[in-house]
Amino acid sequence: MFAIVRTGGKQYRVAAGDIIAVEKLAGEAGDSVTLDDVLLAGDGGEVKDLKGLTVAAEILAQEKGEKVIIFKKRRRHNYRRKNGHRQQHTVLKINAIGDVKAEKKAAPKKEAAKPAEDKPADTKPAAEKKAAPAKEAAATKKTAADKPAPKKAAADKEAKPAAAKKAPAKKPAAKKPAAKKED
Repeated sequence: MFAIVRTGGKQYRVAAGDIIAVEKLAGEAGDSVTLDDVLLAGDGGEVKDLKGLTVAAEILAQEKGEKVIIFKKRRRHNYRRKNGHRQQHTVLKINAIGDVKAEKKAAPKKEAAKPAEDKPADTKPAAEKKAAPAKEAAATKKTAADKPAPKKAAADKEAKPAAAKKAPAKKPAAKKPAAKKED
């Protein structure tokens, strides 16, 4: 489910679990915020009823945005003014839209380390398992030494030393004296 919410004079399309940066809102990191100004809500292609619909969010951080430079100039009047500022904004994590809550992403489960006596004797240590794929990948890749060098490249190498010498710089031509006028 998604919703379009208005806050700070801007509109944001949000879904449960999204993280957005909005204009500064009052509160500290960890506080919960309710966004009441919902303009549209839907699920796929259908629009939902907005009556009493709110968006619940959690404040993750209060931050400053990127620096914005303001430069004023008036031509031919020796007028230049340079200013800049960093806008304050709040980073929100959308927890729920109405009664639809964000699904927590399941972390990959780590298998518990089995006791050494339960392991079969033919298993490889973890270091060898990691090294084996790297060795296989190195064996399958062809190196530059394995490939025959193209003949054209050899000819270019021989031609480059001759072309590397620079011609001496040319001297500027001498000015000719101006022709005298006869009366």
